[in-house]
Amino acid sequence: MEAARDQAPVCGLCARPARLTRHHLIPRRLHRQARFRRRYGREALRTHVLMLCSPCHRHVHAVLPERALGEHYSSREALLAHPDIARFVGWLAARPAELSPRVRRPRRR
Repeated sequence: MEAARDQAPVCGLCARPARLTRHHLIPRRLHRQARFRRRYGREALRTHVLMLCSPCHRHVHAVLPERALGEHYSSREALLAHPDIARFVGWLAARPAELSPRVRRPRRR
């Protein structure tokens, strides 16, 4: 039991031990829209979160707009299915926990 308590929490995407941030799988900006309330319910909107390290969190928001996050990428599995996110997570998972890369926004076409 003590060993489990001593371990640092791990990121929900890259599984590296790190300080974590709360990523709302349905962005908070969309919570007031009736469409999302009907689809998910108020309680699910508040509690549907994934704990991510800062590099993963920044990359998710750099790659996907909020509406796409709420409509198509509202689960861990859906995020990992996105090719840019999967590539970044695979790259980051092989790096030391101290590494915090700069995240650049890709060009929108």
